[in-house]
Parts: sequence; structure tokens; C-alpha cells
Amino acid sequence: MLSDPMALLQQTTWFSSDYGFHTLYPQFLRPLSKNHWTPLQVARRAAMFLAEKGARILDIGSGLGKFCLAAAYYSPQASYYGIEQRKDLIEYAEIARLRLGLNNVSFIHGNITDLDFDQYDHFYFYNSFYENIAPVGKIDETIPYSVERYNHYQYYMYRQLAKKPAGTRVATYYGRDDQMPRGYHVGGSEFNDLLKYWVKE
Repeated sequence: MLSDPMALLQQTTWFSSDYGFHTLYPQFLRPLSKNHWTPLQVARRAAMFLAEKGARILDIGSGLGKFCLAAAYYSPQASYYGIEQRKDLIEYAEIARLRLGLNNVSFIHGNITDLDFDQYDHFYFYNSFYENIAPVGKIDETIPYSVERYNHYQYYMYRQLAKKPAGTRVATYYGRDDQMPRGYHVGGSEFNDLLKYWVKE
């Protein structure tokens, strides 16, 4: 974490509100926040649920990295990893990480289907596959979209989570119950049931 008092003050300012946090990113990217960025209070609560000491937490489809960065700030006892298929978003996420001075966050440029979930303990999922079937609100047009891709990603995540051991935790925001494999139960929810806490039995 940061030791310079002025840097600490600036970091506090960034985390004082979602608007303040969004100033970490270029102006042209900020409209994405409405549909694609986790609110700070949601990230804080999800991190409290996921962040066991020493845990490795994966954000599935991390975009510009807001969840990982916020979670790392609020619950620094864990390590956070975000995977994102758009290289430019990874680059902006890394710039934000450096400005925030957070050392417990890493970003991975790649497709979720190339990642082995065995490397991670717990997971955060803000329904990042939905843009494949959403009529509006897509991040950009740099990748192909299709129902087939949506189903492929869903099935891969389902199978990977099904293999995880008892005690695995998943926080979903705007998720669907049928996205979770058998054996996971809801241990709680917040924000009008939009944020759900799942634990594998």
C-alpha cells in the first residue's frame, strides 16, 4: 500500500465516490460505467465476502478493472486477478492500478476459456457474457458477438466452478441462479438481490 501522505490523500479522494473513481479513466470510457462497472459499494461488500486472508480472487471479465481495484483497496488481505479479452481495457486498468499504488492486483489479457480456475480460490462475476446477447450497451465492436459465444462462455464457467472444492465462494452481480452449478447455495444477498453470495457445500 501507499506510504506517501499526499498519495494516500489522493487515493482516498478516488475512493470517496464512483464519480471520483471514474476520473482514473479517460473521459470517453466513462459512459461504460452505467452498464459495465461495479459500483464501489457493491465491490466493497463483495470483497468482504470473498477476501479470506491469502485468497486468490478472480474477476471473470474484468473490463477496466474497477472491481479488482476497489476490492484490493477495501480488503487488502487477499490478491485479486482480472481477466479481460480486450487488450486496450487491460492497459487502462493497469494505468489505474499504478496510479492507485495497489500491489495486490494483477490483470490478465486473455479469454476466459483459456484460463484454469484451479489457480484461484474464489470468484466475482458481473455477468460479463451478457453483452453477447444484449440488444444495446455493448462495450465496443472489436470482438464478435453471438448467442453461441454466450452459451460457450456460460458452459465453460459452469464446468470450471463445478470442479471447485467445497468452501469455494462466488459473488455474482446481476447474475442468474441457473448460471451456478449444483452444490452452490446462496448464503446471502444485498442490493435488492442483485448481489448474491454463493458458497459450495
